[in-house]
Amino acid sequence: MQDNATTVEAASRDDELIELGVAAAAAAIRDGDITSEAYASALLRRARKQADLNSFITIDESAVLTAAREADKARAAGSTAPLLGVPIGIKDSYATSGLRTTLGVGNLKDFVPQQDAAVVVALRNAGGIVFGKNNLVEMSFGLTGHNSPYGQVKNPYGHDHVPGGSSSGSGAAVAARIVPASTGGDTVGSIRVPASLCGVVGYKPTNGRWPGGGVAPISHTLDTTGILARSVEDCALLDQIVTRDTATRTPQRSDLRRVRFAHAPRQYMNVIDPETAAHFTAALESLRDAGADIIEIDLGDGFMDTTNQMTWNFFFREMREAVTQFVARNNFPVTFDEIYNDVKPQLKEIWSHVVVPTGSGYLSEEGYEAALSVGRPKLRRQLGQAFTHNAADALLFPTTPCPAPRIEHGSNITIAGHQVDERFLAYNTIPTSGAGLPGISIPIGLSTNGLPIGLEIDAAHGNDRNLLDLARRVEALFGTLPTPA
Repeated sequence: MQDNATTVEAASRDDELIELGVAAAAAAIRDGDITSEAYASALLRRARKQADLNSFITIDESAVLTAAREADKARAAGSTAPLLGVPIGIKDSYATSGLRTTLGVGNLKDFVPQQDAAVVVALRNAGGIVFGKNNLVEMSFGLTGHNSPYGQVKNPYGHDHVPGGSSSGSGAAVAARIVPASTGGDTVGSIRVPASLCGVVGYKPTNGRWPGGGVAPISHTLDTTGILARSVEDCALLDQIVTRDTATRTPQRSDLRRVRFAHAPRQYMNVIDPETAAHFTAALESLRDAGADIIEIDLGDGFMDTTNQMTWNFFFREMREAVTQFVARNNFPVTFDEIYNDVKPQLKEIWSHVVVPTGSGYLSEEGYEAALSVGRPKLRRQLGQAFTHNAADALLFPTTPCPAPRIEHGSNITIAGHQVDERFLAYNTIPTSGAGLPGISIPIGLSTNGLPIGLEIDAAHGNDRNLLDLARRVEALFGTLPTPA
């Protein structure tokens, strides 16, 4: 009987520990309320319990516990590092010294790099612990979380639903309380889409704000590293650590009075799931009730179609060269052609059409240069004017046009009676990527069948800290979602 009571007490303690976010866990470790070893042990038990989500490709439990014990020793010696003893998930597109890095492809199933990616260096230098390598879509090329060699990632809020991608394991692991935060990579929405579908916060910085060294690329024009966490506060803390942004700031406000939000329904709500539309409309009303000014704008005929086409062109056109240079520069024992020859058939078919130079859909040099010199600057002007001409602090829209589709549907999705493919999950996130703006997705509720719905907030280029502060105040209206069953 006593043993049973001890087991119940331990389980209850684990339930408390796994709910801690990054900032809360770091503070508890610094203050001596918990040890890093106890926290890491609870998360490892959670990872074993939630193994069917397939959110990690690699976890070295011994290394995690060793690092946690070292953190506890450092704390006893007086260390006050901002992430001391806090485990963080790392998307498996990031190189990690001493821990295998697969990029989600079978060719690299045994590869262990000698150096960390730049973001991992920053996290370790701040006292953070690498918990494991999150599963992802092969070469970060997809939005449903399907991976042929390492398996399908499942959504914690509905195991028969997709988690989004390409940072699929990152979103699932954070939502499932396996880790308080995980790194991600965003090219057309690969942080914000899984954040929306898994009910967590996903922050895509302004392009160039976070370092990308040691992270497998797709497009140098579009790529950015970033983070998924369960609160805006944690995203802001990690942004400060990675960017070393220690500038003194004015005291944070908690209200939304005199904040001006713009939304463009003709562009971002043309094809949208009714429940997602209803949650978004209710969110606008909540913001109005909180004192914010909401204005409706129109970005013009053809804005979304033109922007989507141009951005996907960058995605496809730059990938082969970017990957070829990355694997050579970082001593990965593989070539692009070897990866190409080994990927799943449906992915190889797409690459053969639009990624390799002999493909019928491969963008010509003239078309590529025109997109870089004319198309992208025009998009940045259009979205820049959405802020300046309307005196708007932020642009709002539903992050994804629907809650998480079912895994069994594969790439074929029906939204409001329209048949679309998986790329449509990033339809709303693509303009932000194309223009290189900062964006953050926060959860605003659950659908009637218990699946998360996300709200994206975008700011003008370079206004990341203002965006994070504003998102914190918006988040306070909606809170966090309940832990998935």
